[in-house]
Amino acid sequence: MDFGVVLQNTTPSARVVELARQAELGGFTHAWTFDSHLLWQEPYVVYSAILAATRRIVVGPMVTNPITRDVTVTASSLATLNEMYGPRTICGIGRGDSAVRTLAGRPSTLATLRESVSVIRELANGRPARVGERTVTFPWAVPTGDHDRTQVWVAAYGPKALELTGQVADGYILQLADPDIAAWMIASVRKAAADAGRDPASVKICVAAPAYVGDDLEHARDQCRWFGGMVGNHVADIVERYGSSGSVPAALTDYIKGRQGYDYNEHGRAGNTHADFVPDEVVDRFCVLGGVDAHIARMRELRALGVDQFALYLQHDAKESTLWSYADRVLPALADPVQAVS
Repeated sequence: MDFGVVLQNTTPSARVVELARQAELGGFTHAWTFDSHLLWQEPYVVYSAILAATRRIVVGPMVTNPITRDVTVTASSLATLNEMYGPRTICGIGRGDSAVRTLAGRPSTLATLRESVSVIRELANGRPARVGERTVTFPWAVPTGDHDRTQVWVAAYGPKALELTGQVADGYILQLADPDIAAWMIASVRKAAADAGRDPASVKICVAAPAYVGDDLEHARDQCRWFGGMVGNHVADIVERYGSSGSVPAALTDYIKGRQGYDYNEHGRAGNTHADFVPDEVVDRFCVLGGVDAHIARMRELRALGVDQFALYLQHDAKESTLWSYADRVLPALADPVQAVS
């Protein structure tokens, strides 16, 4: 099981780079960032600095979208970073939330998202892609053949988006850490992959959620409650489309009944006043809180479901201490033992 960190591109950007550097030293394999250009700094500029300051860690957006960024530009950025620093990029993509809605836009259609996955993957790996009525390619990019150095992982919650993920994505990003909901989501993706003639195990599974190591649960909840508000934006879209008694688990949809709007000026921020509707029980399920033993236990639950990576959102007041608690105690507890002499 791999581990990543999810960072916001807040100023100073040097601290974002330093957190990614510390993550690599601690054994983390991925450094993801938000991609919302009005709220935070430009991620691809920061990725270049992270890659220059590290040796192995893989970088990418969690998540970008096909509306505010032309997908050929996204692919070009990734391919350029690969040429400069080696094959160390990944692309998380979804229909769009804060980046789109702060500009009064609407998320993309699933058809556009499906096309975007193919275009980004082909172009970023040096292969031709069909864009509209034309076939395009980057003449400067080195083709990778059948081996993709840049994979495209899709973030999804709703039934149709989960089906699309299983059909075309290299990986699935679930932005919450509730094992029961995760089991349903993962099963949906794997069924869609199998129905499409793919090996279900070929679709990597990433669970991403805030992790806060500490014994003061009340404080940890207050620091991470924003996440339930963020997830609620996507859940509200699902309820609007499918209703609250459809095929989506009630454990995901019921809690937004008290939601009364959302201010994107406070998006992803600890202390978000528009997340007051999120109850403690949802914070505990969606996030990973408590002492080290509680984190180890949750990771084991997720690993048993087939999760390939857990990505920690570090948007709270214990970034470094949580990162190093994972590096020093959680990751070693989950690692396969290796004996020097047998």
